[in-house]
Amino acid sequence: MPARSARGNRTPRPEASAAATGDLADRLHSVAIHILRRLRREDDASGLPAPQLSALSVIVFGGPITLGALAEAEQVRPPTITRLVAALEEAGLVEREADANDKRVMRVRATARGAKLLQEGRRRRVASLAASLATLPRAERSALAAAVPILERVARRD
Repeated sequence: MPARSARGNRTPRPEASAAATGDLADRLHSVAIHILRRLRREDDASGLPAPQLSALSVIVFGGPITLGALAEAEQVRPPTITRLVAALEEAGLVEREADANDKRVMRVRATARGAKLLQEGRRRRVASLAASLATLPRAERSALAAAVPILERVARRD
């Protein structure tokens, strides 16, 4: 039975609250994965494999980046990121440039074509999600809108 607070209100037992939080985390995890998988189908139109799109995204939205930092961001080994960048470079989506402060350091930056390809993909994914949201009743869309700032705070926690 829930305990009573000093004001006489019932408060959930800590173990019940932890279980509910765990269940919420499990459900959010599952739904996030399903939404991302569905939206990832829109990426097929880009003509690039998922690993190249992911690396390009880091480059476009993170600005010029070293190969080492890109490998770390993508959680892959340097030889893998070197191959990915070479393929993106060959496709004209990225280019290497010397660091302005240290000419020994090379950075990878997106070309205008690479940024455009990625922005178009994002527009397709957002349009697909917007079409799904448009089918929801107004009250449910409002509830989701109210939850977004909370989810953004959760996403920023490291």
